[in-house]
Amino acid sequence: MIDVIGIGPGNPVYCLVGQLDRCEQADYILGSERHLEVLPASLREKGVIAPKKLKDLEALLETYPVEASIVYLVSGDPLIYGLGKWMSEKFPGRVRILSGISSMQYLASKVCLPMNDAYLTSSHAKLPNFDLIMSLPKVFMVTDAHVGPYQIAQEVLKRGLKRKIIIGEHLSYEDEEISILAAEDVVDRDYKMNVVVIVDEGY
Repeated sequence: MIDVIGIGPGNPVYCLVGQLDRCEQADYILGSERHLEVLPASLREKGVIAPKKLKDLEALLETYPVEASIVYLVSGDPLIYGLGKWMSEKFPGRVRILSGISSMQYLASKVCLPMNDAYLTSSHAKLPNFDLIMSLPKVFMVTDAHVGPYQIAQEVLKRGLKRKIIIGEHLSYEDEEISILAAEDVVDRDYKMNVVVIVDEGY
C-alpha cells in the first residue's frame, strides 16, 4: 500500500496529525527534503528523498516490492493540485489518500472567506485561463515564479475590472504575510511560496 499523506501548509503543528502510526509502520517514507524534516528523529532513517521528475519517481516506486508499506509525504492536500491524482492513476488499487489542510484552505480561514463558491486553480507549469478566471467571483490560485500576484493583477487591470487580490506568503510559518490589495496596488516583486485569491471588490 502507498499512503499519500498531506502534511498541511508547512508549519509542523499541521503535519502528520493522526498519521504518525502509519509512518511508524511504513517500510519507506518518501518526500522532499523539506517534507522529511517533519519526521521524528526515530523515523528519519526510513526517509527517502523522492525524485522531482515524475518518470524517475515512477521508476523508483516500481523498485519496491508490491507488498511494501510506503508513505509519501506531500504538501497541503494531495488532491488539491498535489500528487494524489497522478499516484492513484499510476498505481491503481495500491494508493490511499490521507488529506491534510491545503494552503488555500488555510488562507481562507485566516481572512474568514468561505470557499463554498470558490474556483480552485494553479499556474504551476501552465498558463491559466484568465478569461474564465476573470469571469468568476472568487478564485483561489496556487502560483509560481512565472505567473504570480503581479501578473494576475495586471490581467485584472487589462480588463478594466475591480477586484481585490489577497496574497498569502509563507503561510503558517513565522514569517507569514497576508496582504489584501486592490489590483492596482499589487507591486512587481518576488513573492515567496504564495497563494492568491481574486475576489469581487465587495468582499
